Amino acid sequence: MVRRWMLVVLVSAVFAACGSSTPAGSPARAPSPSAATPGAAAPSAVPGASGDPASIGRAYIEALSRGDWTGALAMEDPVMAAAAPASKLQQIVQSLVAQYGAFGAIESVSTTPAASGPLVAVAVDFAHATVTLNVAVSPGGQVIGLHVAAVAAASASPAAYVRPGSFAESSITVGSAPWTLPGTLTLPVGTGPFPAVVLVAGSGPADRDETFGPNKPFEDLAWGLASQGIAVLRYDKRTLVYATQMAADTSITVHQETMDDAEAAVALLRRTPKVDPSRVFLVGHSLGAYLAPRIAAEIPGQLAGITLLEAPSTPLPELVVIQEEYLASLQGSPSPQVEQQLATLKQQAALAESPGLSPSTPTSKLPLNTPASYWLDLQTYHPLAVAAGLQVPMFFSQGGRDYQVPPSELQPWEQALAGHANVTFRTYPAMDHLLLDGSGSPTPAEYSVPGHVDPQLVADLAAWIRSS
Repeated sequence: MVRRWMLVVLVSAVFAACGSSTPAGSPARAPSPSAATPGAAAPSAVPGASGDPASIGRAYIEALSRGDWTGALAMEDPVMAAAAPASKLQQIVQSLVAQYGAFGAIESVSTTPAASGPLVAVAVDFAHATVTLNVAVSPGGQVIGLHVAAVAAASASPAAYVRPGSFAESSITVGSAPWTLPGTLTLPVGTGPFPAVVLVAGSGPADRDETFGPNKPFEDLAWGLASQGIAVLRYDKRTLVYATQMAADTSITVHQETMDDAEAAVALLRRTPKVDPSRVFLVGHSLGAYLAPRIAAEIPGQLAGITLLEAPSTPLPELVVIQEEYLASLQGSPSPQVEQQLATLKQQAALAESPGLSPSTPTSKLPLNTPASYWLDLQTYHPLAVAAGLQVPMFFSQGGRDYQVPPSELQPWEQALAGHANVTFRTYPAMDHLLLDGSGSPTPAEYSVPGHVDPQLVADLAAWIRSS
């Protein structure tokens, strides 16, 4: 269970800014990278893979970087090999390259003891970022897990709407033991009290900036809003900071993944000096937006309003299928293998939503190897109805080029909230799921192009917060 989930964590970090739990978003089939395409390298004996964990971890990543799927599979234990066949390894590598640019040199390799065996951190210099990939190695010397541990993107100039001298940042800790999370408080210059927002990230093990390749949407939002006199709290997700512990949790729900920490962040911000406790807002993105009404309902009276950026209205298992179907369509005529993968995913999604789902349903029969506990909890949540029962102001954004949460997802929200006078809907035709502007048909590859959050969205959101 743990090793399969660790693979999913990698898929989540690379592909997801929306959707489900620690596993979120669907595997993206990006254009084949030059360093890893089918047949790019003949199957090898994986040179350098001696018995010590550091060598095994290095050799495994080197095999992936050159497209040696057979060599990589030879290093995996049977469970890992079943969860990550050659086609899955190719998807992972292609998506890493789409997000972070071409593979470069391995910068460093280090080993940390873990309960299931050594964890080998392999830092790789991609074109746009240094990415640390954690390779879990069994006591017997086989690879049993893989996930993105950290991303250090190349620095970029701030967006034009950012006024660096108008705010200051400080470190802050969200939550309590054993789940404390490092965060950043961005506070406008002045005496306050300031309106303030908590940023709640999408799915996957996101950092406080929601870093994807060279882009940092939450940093843009924090700096852009603070430049207009609004304090912002953002933090690393629990699934990033405590990846191993979360991977071992077979009873996980969105409470552990997202909601508990968001509610703790709201409470922290309300008692922060220079913050107006009566004007604290929650700004959720993707999964964070999907859960925003539920969070607000659980802490009545604590939020002045909620913002839903790219919020799904479709149940998450169905949304994963929608994402996969779009990505498959980018291939023109999907291969029989892809068609079979889609058919399997549809069966898994149907089971995740069915009355026949039980706590004992195997994760292998559910989307993204996510435990039944996750889907059982979501079966009880009806976001449109919960939002309709709220009295707080709400702001919705929808990008016209978002393939992960397509524009059609906005209409059910509009219909459910048609009678509410304090709801604002805004659409941004050029914006994608990362809140960045672009052109043409959206693909995963565009996430590797440096950009900044849509300036009109930042202006609209700041104006809405100030007027609410």
